[in-house]
Amino acid sequence: MSLKAQLTDDMKAAMRAKESARLATVRLIIAEIKRKEVDEQIELNDDQVVAVIEKMVKQRKDSISQFEAGGRADLAEIEKGELAILSAYMPAGLSDEEVAAEVAAAVAATGAVGPQDMGKVMGVLKPKLAGRADMTVVSGLVKKALTGA
Repeated sequence: MSLKAQLTDDMKAAMRAKESARLATVRLIIAEIKRKEVDEQIELNDDQVVAVIEKMVKQRKDSISQFEAGGRADLAEIEKGELAILSAYMPAGLSDEEVAAEVAAAVAATGAVGPQDMGKVMGVLKPKLAGRADMTVVSGLVKKALTGA
């Protein structure tokens, strides 16, 4: 079953169970997917849907930190609830060791020798790790591997 079909089924289930928070979040995901499909005039596949959800996860994390810094714990809790629901649709994450191994393999495969080659390495890693690892962490590991620090 595709991720979009699963989202539709989950929306129907949330309606039946009268889970308003889950229903609202799933509707947000579906709306964002449809917006992207209309804007780009394409049909999104599962990888592209994961990218949309990943962007929404990042937005929620940013909002949580902003709300907590502003002393708005009530709004931060709402965002945390949405984040938990969004995270359920993300693929299983990789462990730190698996990410480090992927970085080492990509550095070796591209023949990267210094920081100027970071774009080549990230270009190889992004399709492999998108949605399965925090790309800011991956970027830090690549930088560390290329600078020898």
